[in-house]
Amino acid sequence: MTASRTNAPVVLVTGALAGIGRATALAFARDGARLVVSGRNQEAGDALAAELRALGADALFLRADVRNEAEVRSLVDQTVERFGRLDAAVNNAGTEGQPGPVVDQTAETYAATFDTNVLGVLLSMKHELRVMQAQGAGSIVNVSSAYGKIGAAGASVYVASKHAVEGLTKSAALEVATTGIRINAVAPGPIVTGMLDRFTGGDAGKAWMTEQVPAKRLGHVDEVAAAIVFVATGKATYMTGQSISVDGGITA
Repeated sequence: MTASRTNAPVVLVTGALAGIGRATALAFARDGARLVVSGRNQEAGDALAAELRALGADALFLRADVRNEAEVRSLVDQTVERFGRLDAAVNNAGTEGQPGPVVDQTAETYAATFDTNVLGVLLSMKHELRVMQAQGAGSIVNVSSAYGKIGAAGASVYVASKHAVEGLTKSAALEVATTGIRINAVAPGPIVTGMLDRFTGGDAGKAWMTEQVPAKRLGHVDEVAAAIVFVATGKATYMTGQSISVDGGITA
């Protein structure tokens, strides 16, 4: 292992097996980071880790469910055991939940969304901060959404969960603002992903969504990944407690 590799930042990405998370892991790998990628599918995770190593990154996959605190604790501890530290974490694991009007929502649909989108972020930050506070340095990026800033008929529970992510991000950032740790969010608009396909229900829904975007196009995962890498790294050292929109102008 070369000295440059040894000194490369250590980055953890949850929800890394598809969409924005996968693009983010690839972007960090191209920048030379040492990577732990996580998700719930071992086969897909091992394949992603191999792809990252083919790009020259020191990378491994660790299976974890962000809804389970013991698994999150183990994920962070294994990252530190392998690399000795944790410089940046991207909390991307999320779900669109069950779209539909408020009157059709249940305690179960609420829990299914909030347990991943909100509890998962809370538990991830808790254990990432445990390590970063001991180091006296670190950066966390939570993946929010344009719907963390505005409302959307038919998506109330998802919207509420992303508003919660925004609140967690700002509050946690204030708690550690003097410690050398930065916490921010990146808030994508409609991005070409499998989640968008499920959320819109097909081509007609995507066409309608595209018309709502001032830029009149959907975003791409690489565009979001570039913003995450910028916010996470030493290029944004005076940025904390912020939510950066990557949404084609939806929230302008």
